Amino acid sequence: MMNKAGKDIWVFGDYRNYFRNRVTLQLLAKASELALRTKGRVCAIVFGSDVDEYVNEYIAHGAQKVYVIDHASLKSYRIDTYVELMKRLASEHGPETILIGATCFGREFAPRVAKRLNTGLTADCIDLEINNDGLLVQTAPSFGGNLLAKIITPEHRPQMATVRPGVFKELPHDYEVTGEIVNVPLPKNLPKDRVRLISSKHEPRRTQKIENARIVVCGGRGMGSKKKFKKLFELAGILDGEVGATRPVVYSKWTTHDSLVGQAGRQIKPQVLFSFGISGAIQHTAAIEDAKFIIAVNKNPEASMMKIADVAVVADANQVCAALIKELKKRIRR
Repeated sequence: MMNKAGKDIWVFGDYRNYFRNRVTLQLLAKASELALRTKGRVCAIVFGSDVDEYVNEYIAHGAQKVYVIDHASLKSYRIDTYVELMKRLASEHGPETILIGATCFGREFAPRVAKRLNTGLTADCIDLEINNDGLLVQTAPSFGGNLLAKIITPEHRPQMATVRPGVFKELPHDYEVTGEIVNVPLPKNLPKDRVRLISSKHEPRRTQKIENARIVVCGGRGMGSKKKFKKLFELAGILDGEVGATRPVVYSKWTTHDSLVGQAGRQIKPQVLFSFGISGAIQHTAAIEDAKFIIAVNKNPEASMMKIADVAVVADANQVCAALIKELKKRIRR
């Protein structure tokens, strides 16, 4: 049983894929609501390397205090290290509640933290509230979703829950608000990780069939390289769209065959189609003729794609893509 040092509500900051996965911001919003009942502070916990951007984002979305452990060795997620850091931090400061997103990361991380802190955990919550006794009531589906269980943790602290993404609505970005930042040094006596990361590679995952997507970001050889082509996935992620490709791109293995837009691939009819570095061969344009609005970017103003586009931008596809990503990120933060 932990010492009740306060009524603070902690939200663990999972900033990976930040602009698409908003669960941390959603939890900060709910924590702000719960804190009105508990009279505690809303605190975000951030582990990583060069994380200042995310710290400021969490303050702008409701965190009154942020505990930060920023170190080069934390650039990549390591389960043993992250669990130990969370255990030590919580043991020292004694939060009343810890909330974590019910993502793949959260489902691995949260149970281990709860075990180390000798407390309970309610997984995959769909609602949270404070009862008249000041306890966190954690609502979660049970028996295959046929019943809703309301669970409390009357004795042990912290109260812990993972919450499904999309359950709560995030607060608007507040440019004027300020918060306290507590920089915590990385402990020197951490246990050795049982698993060592040698390398990692992000593989963009399709969230819907490209034929059904309202927004498609399509790229051709004009993107220049496989590395540059991957920026299209970032743009599509921000826009909640999907990525398409021309036949030369697929044959060059810049992306998978299920991204091929053309007579030998997918026929698409998005509301908005972005075309980056695509000349406009007939086998490609035949598959996009039902697109409602086309924005084409190409250095060659005489390219076929530029002539059929509703908006044609004569410019370098990579530069325009990067500028769009930068601007859209700014707008999301507002």
